[in-house]
Amino acid sequence: MTEEESEIVDTVARFVDREVRPTVRDIEHANDYPEAFIEEMKRLGIYGLLVPEEYGGIDASMECFVAVTEQLARGWMSLAGAMGGHSVVVYLLRTFGTAEQRSRYLPSLATGQIRATMALTEPGGGSDLQAMRTVATRHGDGFLVNGTKTWISNARRAGLVALLLKTDPAARPAHKGVSVLLVEPAHGYTVSRDIPKLGYKGVEACEVVLDDVFVPGDAVLGAAEGAGFAQMMRGLEVGRIQVAARALGVGQAALDDSISYAQERETFGRPIWQHQSIGNYLADMATSLRAARLLTLDAARKIDSGGRADLEAGMAKLFASETAMQIALDAVRVHGGYGYSTEFDVERYFRDAPLMIVGEGTNEVLRTVIVRQLIERANR
Repeated sequence: MTEEESEIVDTVARFVDREVRPTVRDIEHANDYPEAFIEEMKRLGIYGLLVPEEYGGIDASMECFVAVTEQLARGWMSLAGAMGGHSVVVYLLRTFGTAEQRSRYLPSLATGQIRATMALTEPGGGSDLQAMRTVATRHGDGFLVNGTKTWISNARRAGLVALLLKTDPAARPAHKGVSVLLVEPAHGYTVSRDIPKLGYKGVEACEVVLDDVFVPGDAVLGAAEGAGFAQMMRGLEVGRIQVAARALGVGQAALDDSISYAQERETFGRPIWQHQSIGNYLADMATSLRAARLLTLDAARKIDSGGRADLEAGMAKLFASETAMQIALDAVRVHGGYGYSTEFDVERYFRDAPLMIVGEGTNEVLRTVIVRQLIERANR
């Protein structure tokens, strides 16, 4: 990273240590929306990390983006979630958007005045995106959109939605009929319910119903219909790297708390880290976390170099999320009974970690993505 990027990361880390970690437990348990934290994130420029400078953003490297995301998640994973989908939409706009689309949206996205989200998943659809049923049909100079999307983070607060749908349901293969529409919530766009969650509190995940929502014709990302599936797959490379970085933050927080507790807690006349079983936990936690971080940075640097990172991002997300889950469980073991108490942060890490296993494509699906890429690259 550049010196300026390192300072950005350090600034976010100080924000997390001074403002987030001392107060987050009560906010998280109350499931309150973190309005004050979000406003500070706007002030720090976090929503504009990936926005080019010409549109008022920071234009940070993907490596810097990973580091900032990790710091936010180290404080509270929900804060990283609050800017995750937004950043993917920014990446889609800067990579595929028309000049008019970039000028219209990127300045407001950079400041967080407008926050964005993605809408991919449908009830009963999961990771099988080509089987989606949300459809846009031509109507005058635009489209009428009908369908239902679910697990949409920040749906109640998003002013822009990158909506994946079918503009040609008859196309074969199916992905050739898929487009991304840039939708501003309007008449017929209804957030029908918030989905109750084990963790990832404070930031809502919702079901959204679209009933004859009119969308102008120039809202097609990049102006060309039928390119949406390929566009979103590129966006998901960033999304999966971001989820991997969230996992790093949760894993780091769990490891830090475990190291501190293992030095303070004594049994049989000595700190528990000196007992081999506890010491082994700490050693394994630190080693696997470092490996996950290196995988994630490898994927980030692949994007920074201008290359595709579908294989690398999939590996990073798979390994980092599984690592975070194991570290969170081991942190409970290190803390003993206190690890199960809501008076300690460890129980929150254990509730937050599973999201990374299923978010942005389940790990079972990612293994399929990885092996297909391995075969494809081997045969080039």
